Amino acid sequence: MAVTDTAIDRIKEMIVAGELKPGDRLPKEAELAERLGLSRNSLREAVRALALIHVLDVRQGDGTYVTSLSPDLLLETMSFVVDLHRDDTVLDFLEVRRIIEPAAASMAAIRMPDTAIAELGRHLSQLGDDPDVDQLVANDLEFHRMIAQGSQNAVLCSLVESLSGPTQRARVWRGLTQADAISRTLTEHQDIYEAIRNRQPDIAAATSTVHVAGVEQWLRTTFAETR
Repeated sequence: MAVTDTAIDRIKEMIVAGELKPGDRLPKEAELAERLGLSRNSLREAVRALALIHVLDVRQGDGTYVTSLSPDLLLETMSFVVDLHRDDTVLDFLEVRRIIEPAAASMAAIRMPDTAIAELGRHLSQLGDDPDVDQLVANDLEFHRMIAQGSQNAVLCSLVESLSGPTQRARVWRGLTQADAISRTLTEHQDIYEAIRNRQPDIAAATSTVHVAGVEQWLRTTFAETR
């Protein structure tokens, strides 16, 4: 294992063990290097690496601190990696969405506050009966984000938001090329909303599965025809 990797693991162990907690300031560089049995150069490289993934926050002239370690902050790195995806991996992202979004809808049906559910309904009604594709996709992204928030699971919410972007182009493409895509999406959104509003977690999960699977199946068919 590279020396820098060892340094990263040592700092990670301190955080996991509770020696360093969110918001804590790291000991001075010389002191921490000696304590961990590392060179100061290796320690600096480890700190830089951990700062890049938002585990540490280096404040010039002040010191280095452990961040809040909140899921949304730590998962920002995954968002960066996701943004580098190629078009031929979009089906992989849709498969993952088909797994996690029904779970989010099911949890939202149980946990989402009444006020948030009412806001979800108002969000859907803003579209009207004849939106264009851009309006539909923008509304769709926010619709799924609101449901993920309603799950009241910060990790799940961050994952849903990270995975929505890579499939956006596929949704636009479907809206432009499939005759009933817009009306079908509106109906499916309404079904998901009604299941959440009526506190029916199993139905919310099932309707969400149908919704995401529809885009996935259309894309698989389109790719097969293209090839």
